[in-house]
Amino acid sequence: MELKDKTVLITGSTDGVGRVVAERLGAARARVLVHGRDAARGKALVAEIEAAGGKAEFLAADLASLAEVRRLAEAVRARTDRLDIFINNAGIGTAGAKRQISADGYELRFAVNYLAGFLLTTELLPLLKASAPSRIINVASAGQQAIDFGDVMLTRAYDGVRAYCQSKLAQILFTVDLAEQLKGTGVTVNALHPASYMNTTMVRQAGVTPWSSVETGAEAILNLATSRDLKGRSGLYFDGMRESRADAQAYDVKARQQLRELSLDLVGLASTTSKEKQS
Repeated sequence: MELKDKTVLITGSTDGVGRVVAERLGAARARVLVHGRDAARGKALVAEIEAAGGKAEFLAADLASLAEVRRLAEAVRARTDRLDIFINNAGIGTAGAKRQISADGYELRFAVNYLAGFLLTTELLPLLKASAPSRIINVASAGQQAIDFGDVMLTRAYDGVRAYCQSKLAQILFTVDLAEQLKGTGVTVNALHPASYMNTTMVRQAGVTPWSSVETGAEAILNLATSRDLKGRSGLYFDGMRESRADAQAYDVKARQQLRELSLDLVGLASTTSKEKQS
């Protein structure tokens, strides 16, 4: 894909693999919308991209708050009339044995790793459709665990690894489901596990010794974002550079519908079907 003058949004791009992806896309002359919570790091990355001849802007938002997710969407719409590539990269790892909740009262990993991306994507779909052909990339993980719809927020038996793996599989269910909804629009959506145990803050906080580089992960993400071979292909899951298969629940139509209706309800956009069920 020719990247000059394309507009790209990357969540969680002030550190780790997201930062490398932002640097590479900036160097390719894309206009990069950098997202993170730390303004100093965000502004430093913008300055670095601009010093190399690229274009970038920083947008601050804490994805643990749905109100801030909505403000981020508003900020994107205010700054650009097109969005060619959207990379859902921000996330929280497995570290921490204590259950935490988001600003909206939801289990934190589910809220940040999945629900924030679900809402942000939903909010930005009109812009992505207007910019077609455009691409959505969800940065998931090979660490996946089937969602327990009887206790999605893990109130009964919390475990940080389980919470992380469930949230990452939720991203993949969303990817497959959204691909079906976007058929014929020119917008594609794919998910991937970029690389195992990259040298990121997330991995180090989990007490794991990194054995993959962020550069390796960035190459895999960039492949989904820019490869000509993926033009028009959607609803796929990649393990690094290789097309693969996710956990079986990702291909369960009923599970995807259940997650979609739950997610719409949690973000305050409950579908007609789910409203009818509740009445």
